[in-house]
Amino acid sequence: MIDSYQHTVTERFLRYVQIDTQSDPSSDSSPSTAKQKNLSQLLYQELLTMGLLDVYTDDYGYVYATIPANTDKQVPVICFCSHVDTAPDCSGTGVKPILHNHYLGEDIVLPDDASQVIRLADYPYLQQHIGKAIITASGATLLGADDKSGVAIIMDMAHYLVRHPEISHGTIRLLFTPDEEVGRGTDKVDLGRLGAAVAYTLDGGACGTLEDETFSADGVSITIEGVSAHPGYAKGKLVNALKIAGYILAALPRTTLSPETTSGRQGFIHPVQVQGIAEKTVLEFIIRDFETSRLAAHETTLRGIVDQVMAGYPGATYQFTVKEQYRNMREVLDQHPNIIAHAMTAYEQCGLTVVKEPIRGGTDGNRLSFMGLPCANIFTGMQAIHSKHEWIGVSDMEKAVEVLVKLVQVWEAVTED
Repeated sequence: MIDSYQHTVTERFLRYVQIDTQSDPSSDSSPSTAKQKNLSQLLYQELLTMGLLDVYTDDYGYVYATIPANTDKQVPVICFCSHVDTAPDCSGTGVKPILHNHYLGEDIVLPDDASQVIRLADYPYLQQHIGKAIITASGATLLGADDKSGVAIIMDMAHYLVRHPEISHGTIRLLFTPDEEVGRGTDKVDLGRLGAAVAYTLDGGACGTLEDETFSADGVSITIEGVSAHPGYAKGKLVNALKIAGYILAALPRTTLSPETTSGRQGFIHPVQVQGIAEKTVLEFIIRDFETSRLAAHETTLRGIVDQVMAGYPGATYQFTVKEQYRNMREVLDQHPNIIAHAMTAYEQCGLTVVKEPIRGGTDGNRLSFMGLPCANIFTGMQAIHSKHEWIGVSDMEKAVEVLVKLVQVWEAVTED
């Protein structure tokens, strides 16, 4: 059906990743960086040129658009969503994507930094792309496949459907969000304007993966108040908050409960930032588990470590603040089984074997689900995300476009007249 189609997804992806859209967790503005709106504005213009309806972008960097229904059936309105920002973990400035048209299984030395080598031994999924085209960055930055691959896939799907009106589908809403990488991707979304009943994010990994489960997540902030004194006259007076923070970090479990020692469905306690001076230091943690009830247990473990360390510093005090970040979207999706069932049908009709696996992270779909828009996650092909080794297979992106086209047909076909 779509085999003879001249995809635009690769051309779009190569353009989009060159636009710096890195978000900033320390910023209080919305979006956290104004440069994200450069891509939002480009998408807005491209959607208008395609002829979509209700194309709109706001001051926060969100982009909305509609592909109108071409069936008389009352099909639930489907939203496809991806985020425009890239992660703050690795530079997104000056991305130079490289298209390797015929990857043969060799180690890829990235030209801007010869120490950055993408090895087949390190990334076995490359084996499935031998003889095919892949895209990498140049070694100085991340690539931005997370999540500009999702953006490009959705845009190519829209391009295809506009040019193939014989494909029957209900109303389709497109949503592009800022600040997903800093946990604020849905803060300013207008669900009334969106008007969708079900949703799918395009923010997943290997071809064939379908995700309906994520971590539940909390953030913990520990503020340590020490006692300041002149270092030349500090004996018996100074209580150094920085040193206390160091002892807390050193006391964390070394073989369990950390990202570097866990996998599968295991949760963790992970320090992400230390900021301060001798008088006052703040430790920031993220707490993750697939079972929401276990978050409190991990937080109790962390608080116990803090109490034990603080007992040796009677002159110091601390505050322990827990903030909910997101919850496992499976808690919502279990109440809407058709969202996964129809996606599985679309995968299978596209010749894919469905691989269901939990996401050891989160997506905009977490918060959208708990805001009343149940949302699952579909693959894009992105690999080694948030790093200079990030890469993606062209065939994976093209297959994702095919899945979306098939998915809207499945929803239309199963809807009764």
